[in-house]
Amino acid sequence: MHQPRAVVVGAGIGGLTAAGALHRRGWRVTVLERAAELEPVGAGIALAPNAQRALDVIGLGDAVRAMSAWQGEGGLRTPSGRWLSRTTQDAAAERFGGPVVVAHRADLVTLLAARLPQGAVRTGTPARITDPGTAERPATVRTGGGEELAADLVVAADGIHSAAREVLFPGHPAPRYAGFTAWRFVAPAPGRPFAPHETWGRGALWGTVPLHDGRVYVYATATVPAGTRFPAGERAELLRRFGTWHHPVPELLAAVPPDAILRNDVYRTAAAPPAYHLGRTALLGDAAHAMAPSLGQGGCQAIEDAVVLAHHAASADGGGAGTVRALAAYTRDRLPRTMDVVRRSTRVGRLFTLSSAPACALRDAVVTAANRVGPRLALRSLDGIADWRPPRESYAAGTRRSRTAPE
Repeated sequence: MHQPRAVVVGAGIGGLTAAGALHRRGWRVTVLERAAELEPVGAGIALAPNAQRALDVIGLGDAVRAMSAWQGEGGLRTPSGRWLSRTTQDAAAERFGGPVVVAHRADLVTLLAARLPQGAVRTGTPARITDPGTAERPATVRTGGGEELAADLVVAADGIHSAAREVLFPGHPAPRYAGFTAWRFVAPAPGRPFAPHETWGRGALWGTVPLHDGRVYVYATATVPAGTRFPAGERAELLRRFGTWHHPVPELLAAVPPDAILRNDVYRTAAAPPAYHLGRTALLGDAAHAMAPSLGQGGCQAIEDAVVLAHHAASADGGGAGTVRALAAYTRDRLPRTMDVVRRSTRVGRLFTLSSAPACALRDAVVTAANRVGPRLALRSLDGIADWRPPRESYAAGTRRSRTAPE
């Protein structure tokens, strides 16, 4: 019996989840990653209940839930420390069936890679799609070393500036600069206790969230022109912008080594591609629907993509016509939902890129008033997103649904 073969281009969160989900469905998988190692970056990832339920499909949901470190109250603040709104993980669990877990990306990558057979992931292997395939012929991928791989299915998970997207849809508008840049780092926990928070200033944002290993994940954004460089360095720029903000911001900046700070300009999809597939090749994650991090859903939507893709691919059995039909179903399921999340993330992002004092004062007053009506109002931005669950038949035999997964 023919064992269908899938080649995944890109070993980020989405690519590895897709490989794991396809492997679980009986596909032979090869993951090609241009970087020399898997996710060595010191950054976190927010995994809302929708992503946790998707990870249940490959048996990792409970392992992620065990990484939850946020206890008690947290919420939204001003740079002086005044609370604009508060919420708890219990409120999120009541509304969406589970808390939002912030994990270290490297920990999640390790869990995902361990679900794959030895040798399935090939690092230091750049690759490009040379033929997306049709119902009559396989898709092909060529590595930087000249090796050509034929596959029943190719999954293009090669990120925001996807070369595969250009091959599938040449001339399609590239992702657009979202108007702000983002810093990320992991630091030792501060000496004094703190509540998890996101702080909105004028054209700037800071977030501090505990990790399960005792460290703290920090993210920050600021509105600057695309491609801006800071001659004094990233840490000096963070100190200039955030050094006088409330505890624990100054202490975290004092603790982080300059070379541990990551920064990337933020891009979002300018227009939906015609489809998330062509022939036997599927776009996944940022390659299909880059979004602002405003709702913490970039990685979550990539994980959703992966399990939905594997769900449809399971019916194809590697046959050309079946694979093409499966990918058309994948596009129908995923394109409307993910583009809605792109738009919603963009709208929320506009709130923390406001820079005029009157506009920021009005924004803060509205958030404060909404919090007085009911703290759970702050969670409504994730309604219809965090309560998603995968198709029932995606749960493989022997995979237990979490107690928090709604029926």
